[in-house]
Amino acid sequence: MDERASSGRFGRLLARQAGSESGLWKHGVALLLLVAFTVLIAGGYSVWKNQAPVPERVVGPDGRVLMTAQEIWHGKAVYQKYDLMDWGSLLGEGSYFGPDFTADALHRVATSLQASLAEARYGQAYAKLDAAERAAVDAAVARELKTNRYDPATKTLRLSAGEVQGLEAVQAATARLFRNGRPAQALPADALAGATSADLRDLGDFFFWTAWVSAAERPGTGASYTNNWPYDPAAGNTVAWPALWWSAASVALLILAFGGIFYWYFAKNLGMQMRAPEEAAALDPGAVPVTPSQRKTAKYFAVVAVLFLLQTLMGAYMAHSYVEGTRFYGLEIGSWFPYNVARTWHLQLAVLWIATAWLGMGLYIAPLVGGKEPRRQGLLVDLLFGALVVVTLGSLLGEWLGVRNVFGRLWFWLGNQGWNYLELGRLWQILLFAGMLIWLAIVYRALRPALRAESDRGGLTHLLFYTAVTIPAFYVFGFLVNPGVSVTFSDYWRWWVIHLWVEGMFETFAVAVIGFLMVHLGLATRRSTVRALYFQFAILLGSGIVGTGHHYYWIGAPEMWIGLGAVFSALEVIPLTLLIGEAWEQVRVLRRGGRSFAYADAFRFLVATGVWNLVGAGVLGFLINLPVVAYFEHGSWLTLAHAHGALMGVYGMFAVALALFALRNVVEPAAWARHERLLRLSFWGLNAGLVGMIVMTLLPVGFLQLAEAFRSGFFAARSLAFYQEPLVHALLWLRIVPDTVFIALGVVPFLIFTVRALFHLRAVSLREEAWPEAAERGAAAAAGAAGGSGTGAGAAAGR
Repeated sequence: MDERASSGRFGRLLARQAGSESGLWKHGVALLLLVAFTVLIAGGYSVWKNQAPVPERVVGPDGRVLMTAQEIWHGKAVYQKYDLMDWGSLLGEGSYFGPDFTADALHRVATSLQASLAEARYGQAYAKLDAAERAAVDAAVARELKTNRYDPATKTLRLSAGEVQGLEAVQAATARLFRNGRPAQALPADALAGATSADLRDLGDFFFWTAWVSAAERPGTGASYTNNWPYDPAAGNTVAWPALWWSAASVALLILAFGGIFYWYFAKNLGMQMRAPEEAAALDPGAVPVTPSQRKTAKYFAVVAVLFLLQTLMGAYMAHSYVEGTRFYGLEIGSWFPYNVARTWHLQLAVLWIATAWLGMGLYIAPLVGGKEPRRQGLLVDLLFGALVVVTLGSLLGEWLGVRNVFGRLWFWLGNQGWNYLELGRLWQILLFAGMLIWLAIVYRALRPALRAESDRGGLTHLLFYTAVTIPAFYVFGFLVNPGVSVTFSDYWRWWVIHLWVEGMFETFAVAVIGFLMVHLGLATRRSTVRALYFQFAILLGSGIVGTGHHYYWIGAPEMWIGLGAVFSALEVIPLTLLIGEAWEQVRVLRRGGRSFAYADAFRFLVATGVWNLVGAGVLGFLINLPVVAYFEHGSWLTLAHAHGALMGVYGMFAVALALFALRNVVEPAAWARHERLLRLSFWGLNAGLVGMIVMTLLPVGFLQLAEAFRSGFFAARSLAFYQEPLVHALLWLRIVPDTVFIALGVVPFLIFTVRALFHLRAVSLREEAWPEAAERGAAAAAGAAGGSGTGAGAAAGR
């Protein structure tokens, strides 16, 4: 029997009836991707061409050189080396506990100018001036800060006398802060281990440069390089007209698009056509043979649970830092395990455990679809597992040692790159990317028979493989973020990884996997699933790719991104709404299926994924994406609410669902039944805990922070004084309740279940070379048990 003939029933069922109907969709989606990426790349060229200048020399009124480009770039390197983005933020990007260094520096410069102008004009302190005098001083301060004195010909920036005083104030405050620390804000003394006075001075110069960028007008625009962000009336920074106009326009276009897309969706019946649950009830996991490589994936999911627990413990530690600073219930631990390391690990562990679950699912599902276990597939799965363990441990240790200045000049390669979600050192980043390529090769060699058997290159199996390819393909853009790249252009590429990789390509892979599972379980027909996937890809990628621009509003990118980001990010709500419709239909099917449905545990988490897709990614995302709202809330806790609802609610819940689907087929049925109650407890614990975090703390603090930013300026909303306000402080303490529920009742039961599963794995069914025929018999038995070829899960997959 040749390879095509032995590809196995599951692969052939997915290939059956693959006609020309997907051709139009396939070419339409390809054209849409071409247009969307053309817009994104053209906009990237505009970002690069219109970056704020880094002056070769910054001089005072007397011509004295105050700083150079080399010192500004060195200050940026210090900022990255000590991972200050995971304590505070810059241009609103980073962590939310420490100050936003841009907003703080800008306000220092503005108040310094207020003091000097008040003394020069009226001979008294600014606080003693009457309303008219203050208004005159404020107008003069705004004019002085908005005036762009950069000379492109000589590449020289000339500061006024008042701005020089502001620069000196920023330099002194920066040195004082990082020498003395701020324990109440989780910053220990001498947090920048080994930093010299020159390092701290250059760091202050870098902060001052970002403040200048945020205030000085971009030539010919009437707004600053950051579109007048951050909001600070003292500096003359107020919301610009494009933020108002495009907010209104995006809502209007959203309503229009909702009507058009929903009409097309329902008129053309483009959703998955769900089948009766009793047809899937006979799909017995024990009827599907287990290959050596599939059995080996169980340890991936146990590691997922361990990393999940560590990640949530880091989150709990960070949350507690808001109320006790460097102390943890009285114990002083912030000096050896600082807040920024905990946040780095919290972000990196989230990416690692979610990605590991998805990689494990890919390794499990490939032989199931391909119908053939390639030789030495199990050995490759083991080798990849070992490599992932090395990268995980090495990168986490490197991030901690890098912040402590152990690696010296090698900090970027072995320590911490200093950008959120890209913290791991470049060496570990390369090894992680290599691991993704190896994973893709392992998956491909198992999928190859089914890919060859599927005549339609746009069929379900090909879609599954295409979306798998995008996972390593889009991570590669993280390598374009380097120390010599500007803040603005670094963030341009960084959001390609965060938004397009995590929120985009992983989501398309998720949609493809869900489609496959629906067909494999007999809950949806193949034909309708392929059509639904293409439709969802079209609106998901059509809105999401250009919608990446909502991250570019205030980072120094051109004004055009306010319009592009506002409109397309608003449209991202539509595919999420359609997905919740699919999830609701799946709930209905599940309820009708009763207890006989073997995959109910994994299915609950799939439904939760759909719900959180709408609420966490859609509703909470739309809440902050309108430019006029983002202008005041950018860098505040409302973003945290969206981040938790989207990352954990969507990708986290989906990762758990994938783990449970694979484990259901490799764990002994009797052992599964004995411990199944742990999964039900975990489901309710994770969802109740996540709802509690958002409703009890993240949203209330976020709205209070938004109000404070609107009243006093963004610098005040991120100050220590805000977090110490009685109501805010009480809400921060209250966070302990949902965190405890999430960890104790959600993560821990899941960990216990996955570890126990390792001791109750099903035996390998047959030798690798005999598995295709066994898979054929297993699928046929499942179909026959469901009532013959017309009603079984296998037959359903073919329709």
